[in-house]
Amino acid sequence: IAKERNYKNRNTINVSKAAMGDVYWLLIKDTVFWHMHEDEEIHYILDGSGFFDVREAPTDAWIRLAVEPGDLLVIPAGIYHRFTLDEQNYIKALRLFQDEPKWIPHNRSEATNVNPYRLTYLKTIGVGA
Repeated sequence: IAKERNYKNRNTINVSKAAMGDVYWLLIKDTVFWHMHEDEEIHYILDGSGFFDVREAPTDAWIRLAVEPGDLLVIPAGIYHRFTLDEQNYIKALRLFQDEPKWIPHNRSEATNVNPYRLTYLKTIGVGA
């Protein structure tokens, strides 16, 4: 999939208190908010488990996606989503990037509702076109 989508970079993230120390709580705190990215996200789950929640458009219903080792998840740019760990409090994933890793979260707001990447995503799925 990296070759298919012309992704040049990758890294492995190990989300656990043991691996991350105090940074763990900062990361966990930030991932519970609904947000979007201006870049597509690709995660390949290597170990552990958790949940990606995505917002369906146009109803705004949320859909929970349980992920575990062997799962590959592609999250489009502009979709509202969030991540939470399950009771194991641990996940290890390979993340793929088209260029240099950015992963800048844009928390859901009136501004993100009119963000060009959000509008492109909605148009792609036939909402508001």
